[in-house]
Amino acid sequence: MKSTRKTYRSDPLRSVHLAMKGLHKVGAIDKATMRHFDVACLTPVDPIEPDDVRRIREKSLMSQATFAAALNVTASMVSKWERGEKKPTGSALKLLALADKKGIETIL
Repeated sequence: MKSTRKTYRSDPLRSVHLAMKGLHKVGAIDKATMRHFDVACLTPVDPIEPDDVRRIREKSLMSQATFAAALNVTASMVSKWERGEKKPTGSALKLLALADKKGIETIL
């Protein structure tokens, strides 16, 4: 997986995001508005490789079935991700990235 450092869709969006971050810090914009700018300016989550899925699950000390329940997918799906037959997408991809970055407990 890539580093947890923020990356931006473009240099102008980086400038906008950093300006909004400053406004949020001084209380000029609320948390919901800041989240909107996070989504609009930051790049989407990078794809996760099969070895990464296994590493995240093993770091969480979970079986495939338990890990699947935490992600609201089937154990078969986790197995397919780990074998490279399918790739996690959408909310499952986002949850995997979050579990990798902050730990499985953040999504439980």
